[in-house]
Amino acid sequence: MTTLDLTPSPGAAPLPRMVLAQAGAEVRAILRNGEQLLLTLIIPVLLLAGFSLAPLIDIGGGRRVDFLAPGVLALAVMSTAFTGQAIATGFERRYGVLKRLGATPLSRAGLMLAKTLAVLAVEALQAVVIVAVALALGWRPHGSFAAAALLVLLGTAAFSGLGLLMAGILRAEATLAAANLVYLVLLGAGGVVFPLSKFPEGVRSVLELLPISALAGGLRAVLRDGAALPLGALAVLLIWAAATLGLASRTFRWE
Repeated sequence: MTTLDLTPSPGAAPLPRMVLAQAGAEVRAILRNGEQLLLTLIIPVLLLAGFSLAPLIDIGGGRRVDFLAPGVLALAVMSTAFTGQAIATGFERRYGVLKRLGATPLSRAGLMLAKTLAVLAVEALQAVVIVAVALALGWRPHGSFAAAALLVLLGTAAFSGLGLLMAGILRAEATLAAANLVYLVLLGAGGVVFPLSKFPEGVRSVLELLPISALAGGLRAVLRDGAALPLGALAVLLIWAAATLGLASRTFRWE
């Protein structure tokens, strides 16, 4: 007769399993939140379709969808990595969720990795939807998709650092207001739907240093113009990523 061994075997699950489980929970939380879904998918798709079909903007030549599709992809990255993550993390800190997670076997580094994987998973879903809509509107991308992917990864790092920096030092309500305000400002002044060439030269030189401008401009150079990896945009995103992630790691408060 076989004897079952019911001896307790305490211990944490392997780190990869914990990270994947937490990342799955983060993705489900984002997709179940109506406001998050509006921010990450519905608004970018409406902007892409509306401004592509209606002559509301002067892009200075070429088809509107070719100008808009890369910019809306950049907006999708910002909406998930910055705005959505800042607001969600800010309220998680306020309600003690981060404090409780910090007491579990999942380390803080593991939690940050899980959040990063969740952001990348949602961005992949956004890219599929936005690209499908853009192709249906007649978009025909050119250039290196590897270069575009590198720009998206660096943009994600830059916006994630900015979001965590904001969520780690501000109250949740202040984070909510500030993140939405920054989203609207960068949407209007970051070259997403309005060409930076329409701004005065002095203002344009400043706006080009914003992460959204670098990401939108870099994606546009690669996917519309078929250019090689734009080193200027790459440098801007690298500087923003290093600065914001470095500051966030030093100033983030978990409680």
